[in-house]
Amino acid sequence: MILVRRSQDRGHADHGWLDTYHTFSFADYVDPEHMGFRTLRVINEDRVAGGGGFPMHPHRDMEIITYIISGELQHRDSMGTSSVIRPGEVQRMSAGKGVVHSEFNPSPTVPVHLLQIWILTAARGIAPSYEQKAFPEGERRNRLRLMASPDGAEGSVRIHQDARVYSSLSDAGSEMRHTFSPGRHGWVQVVSGDLDVSGQRLSAGDGAAVTEEAALAIQAVTPAEFLVFDLA
Repeated sequence: MILVRRSQDRGHADHGWLDTYHTFSFADYVDPEHMGFRTLRVINEDRVAGGGGFPMHPHRDMEIITYIISGELQHRDSMGTSSVIRPGEVQRMSAGKGVVHSEFNPSPTVPVHLLQIWILTAARGIAPSYEQKAFPEGERRNRLRLMASPDGAEGSVRIHQDARVYSSLSDAGSEMRHTFSPGRHGWVQVVSGDLDVSGQRLSAGDGAAVTEEAALAIQAVTPAEFLVFDLA
């Protein structure tokens, strides 16, 4: 079964410096029918204006993945980390027993476009940690590149949950297949372009929950960027 979550049905807020869409309930957007999917709790599509950002704020017991689409994001946290995240790079921050962090757009004029993803952690109260890795375009071109996993397989960032996150940059007409182990579930999130996912047409901003499917057949109808989540 594939249930599509259309882009226009997401929660939306425009704060001036931040234009954000929420696939699942978040902050002032409350939707009891969309509180997350399996261990996937948040997918926020954020556009942060030049010089804007999120001041220091706390998190606990969450795996936070930041995926940059365009522009740059400056990260600082209470663990002493200071870094700039760019397109093709993925940040993983395990909030664990508690961490305070901030994100700002270091450019005064160029917006940053990103996905912020939260995945529930498998165990509470772990030590906070940080990881950032680059995944070049060539590694993601017309294939599903593993970016996050519980064991750091294939050079992915390591998350404290039985979940795997893949990214793809696909040319029009390219086809790929993702097979699920028995009892597992999936989520597809389209960043840009158009996909055919096992007969379902998805466009930029659309997501789809996948249950009781042995595999997904994915075809890029136009050039497309997208993520696939493989979840327990």
